[in-house]
Amino acid sequence: MVRTSSLTPRSKFFLRKHRKWPVSPYDTKWHKLFNQHQALQTLKHSPLNPPQTLLSTLIHSFNTFNCDPTPEAYNFVLQTLFKTSQLSHIPSVLDRLESIEKFHPPESIFANLIRFYGSANRVEDAIDVFYRIPKFRCDPSAVSLNSLLYVLCGSSEGLKMVPQVLMNSRAMGIRLEESSFRILNSALCRIGSVGYAIEIMKCMISNGYDLDVKICSLVLSSLCEQKGVGGLEVVGFVEEIKKVGFCPGMLDYSNVIRCLVKQGKGLDALRVLCKMKVEGMKPDIVCYTMVLYGVIANGDYKNADKVFDELLVLGLVPDIYTYNVYINGLCKQNNVEAGIKMITCMEELGCKPNLITYNLLLKALCKNGELSRARELVSEMTLNGVGRGLVCKVMDLLQKMVDKNVVPGAIAWEALLLSSGTGPCLVENTWTNLVNPVEVD
Repeated sequence: MVRTSSLTPRSKFFLRKHRKWPVSPYDTKWHKLFNQHQALQTLKHSPLNPPQTLLSTLIHSFNTFNCDPTPEAYNFVLQTLFKTSQLSHIPSVLDRLESIEKFHPPESIFANLIRFYGSANRVEDAIDVFYRIPKFRCDPSAVSLNSLLYVLCGSSEGLKMVPQVLMNSRAMGIRLEESSFRILNSALCRIGSVGYAIEIMKCMISNGYDLDVKICSLVLSSLCEQKGVGGLEVVGFVEEIKKVGFCPGMLDYSNVIRCLVKQGKGLDALRVLCKMKVEGMKPDIVCYTMVLYGVIANGDYKNADKVFDELLVLGLVPDIYTYNVYINGLCKQNNVEAGIKMITCMEELGCKPNLITYNLLLKALCKNGELSRARELVSEMTLNGVGRGLVCKVMDLLQKMVDKNVVPGAIAWEALLLSSGTGPCLVENTWTNLVNPVEVD
């Protein structure tokens, strides 16, 4: 017997040329891939009606080209059945994929199928597919788990199944990733369970997961909107997560400032603004406007002037909201003339006063009984094209007063003339103090 290793190259060539059963040129890898591609194209271009023949068409297409079906073919069949709302035929496809086929399908097929079932509100089927993944010769990971968590967290009933799914996924050898925690925290924050979201975030840190900035920002934003949570508690939470490496951004500080201002803690909001500057962050005009509103609401007009001057020194350009907040502070100090002068400054800087701006000033003038000065301001407002066409709204309000058997006095009629250039805010807020009600018998 002559060993093949002892043969010379010439003898090997002789055997390859004269052996009885030569290797078929059609059994090469490229030819197999070519046949599979042709079979897949045949499947894609085959008629889809009736849909129950789609699986048989898959089998026939690949048998015609003498090759085995591919994962891409099964993925196409599943997607087509979903798009044509033929979900009842999906189990037969999965049964064949599990028992007949021998290839290892990619996990993306089942992740997509779980999302398909979730969009069709068939949560039980999505869970069943997740648990069957190992039977398809596929190792499940956080990819398919995240798809299922996304489906479950979309409804209150699905949220109740999350703990059991997490326990079973651990038995399946799946390790949670940061993206999984992000899905869970988003769902908890959405339903108002911010406390549980904070506990999950702490567990992530204690178990060695990297600090997720998006999760921290999400939890902080939800905590600021949570009812019953004090502003100081929010500030304390920020300091706590900063110790583990979280660096709050502009949006995070804006949420904190907004929370403090809503709770009437303007001075604490001012401290947060100062802390931003200490950390090397330049607050934007939104932060300054909110702080300005907060200190004015607290009657701290001295700090209000400092805040307004500071934002100008830093080169920030006040917008219409900033000007309206500052003018409101001037009106509260009965310094209406300074507020009127501010309109000129606004126009010089390219910021046109709006209806709210004039409403604030007119309300203050009417409250002080300076109707002649208010008349002048109305004329100026009309010339600037602000508040035109609102007389009808005033007349509607007057009609409602008459319908309630209330007749406005002389001062109210004078206010009606003034309101020809003002908006609903002036009418609704100022007329109550101006009307001298007389009951009609």
